[in-house]
Amino acid sequence: MMMTMMFGLNPKPFFDLSILLLLLLFCSSTESLRFEVQSSSTKCISEDIKSNSMTVGKYSIVNPNEGYPLPDSHRVTVRVTSSFGNNYHYGDKVQSGQFAFLAAESGDYMTCFWATEHDPKATLTIDFEWKSGVAAKDWSNVAKKGQVDVMELEIKKLYETVTDIHDEMFYLREREEEMQALNQTTNDRMFWLSFLSLFVCLSVAGLQLWHLKGFFEKKKLI
Repeated sequence: MMMTMMFGLNPKPFFDLSILLLLLLFCSSTESLRFEVQSSSTKCISEDIKSNSMTVGKYSIVNPNEGYPLPDSHRVTVRVTSSFGNNYHYGDKVQSGQFAFLAAESGDYMTCFWATEHDPKATLTIDFEWKSGVAAKDWSNVAKKGQVDVMELEIKKLYETVTDIHDEMFYLREREEEMQALNQTTNDRMFWLSFLSLFVCLSVAGLQLWHLKGFFEKKKLI
């Protein structure tokens, strides 16, 4: 009801803002980057993915000499693991590759690149594209299989995006509740620890006073 009233005042700015937010959130689910790794070195990239989300990745070593084959020194070993230690992809001394899987659990997923040892040392440039959620879908195939026009395809994309945002909000809410519970538990423990520390300090101070009083009475100083 409140949203309808807001749209009734001036629909265009709110519509443009909603589309902009959707596009920003849609783009945030895609990670495409280029980085360098030296021989015998490792570089890891993490991505927070919720359970039952599709994720796809593609990587390749950039050829330093176009028109010529890649040198043998330009090879990497790639492994994709979840925060629970489960392996989802492994490539041994490859020059390119790709992976796709459905996340079984929520958390941080790690993609690590190990550059092979080589003498003299070489610097490898790697192109890496990682998509998850709505961005991981092959919309061209969806359009071909469903035989939908451009407008229907865009509506499908927006619907999938809104659904993904909705699920992401519930996921973030669960994480927030977990953090609040952890903070409450930590505060309770700190309170009892402080209370115990104060009790011990007062007890030690009382024992010291009692000992000094007995000592002075024994020496007949008081």
